[in-house]
Amino acid sequence: MTTLADFTATTISGQDQQLADHLGSVVLVVNTASKCGLTPQYAGLQALHERFGEQGLTVLGFPCDQFMNQEPGTEEEISEFCQVNYGVSFPMFAKVDVNGEGAHPLYTWLTGAHEDAADSDIEASDAAGDGITAAAIDAGDIEWNFAKFLLGRDGTVLRRYAPAVEPADIADDIEAALSAQA
Repeated sequence: MTTLADFTATTISGQDQQLADHLGSVVLVVNTASKCGLTPQYAGLQALHERFGEQGLTVLGFPCDQFMNQEPGTEEEISEFCQVNYGVSFPMFAKVDVNGEGAHPLYTWLTGAHEDAADSDIEASDAAGDGITAAAIDAGDIEWNFAKFLLGRDGTVLRRYAPAVEPADIADDIEAALSAQA
C-alpha cells in the first residue's frame, strides 16, 4: 500500500526531503497560495501547528500557481511572505502542480482513489472511541487553493477537506487522529 513514506519533495529552500521523515506524525498536507481569498487560512494552519505540533501534528504547505496564478512568486518570495504576514513556521515546500500531467507525485496519489474509510483502520479506530468516523475519501482533482488532506501516523489518507473548510474546523479530526494508535 502506498503511503506518505513513498514520496520526496523539495523544501522551499531547495533541499530534497524524504516525506518518510514525517511517519509517526499526523500530517496535514495543504496546497497554498499567497494571493488568494483563502490566503488568511495560513493563520489558521499556523495556529494548528502551534496547538498540536508538540502532540505530533505536522503541517506541510505546498505552494501552487495552478489556480488563476495566485502564487506567482519565487520560493524565496513565498517564504518571506508566509513568515512576515503569518509567522509560518511549519514546513513549506517548493511550488508544485497539484493537477494534470505535471502534478507532483504526492498529489497524484492524494487525489487518487483511496480505500474507503469504512473498510480501513478508521472504523477500528472509531470503535476504540477516538472520534474518527468512517467516511469515503473523495478522489479527483484539487478544486482550488487550500485543499487539505489529513494523514494518519502511518502515512495513509484519513480525510480530504474542501478549500473553504477553515483549519479550525478540522481540529477535532486532528485530535482524534493524534489519539489513534499508529
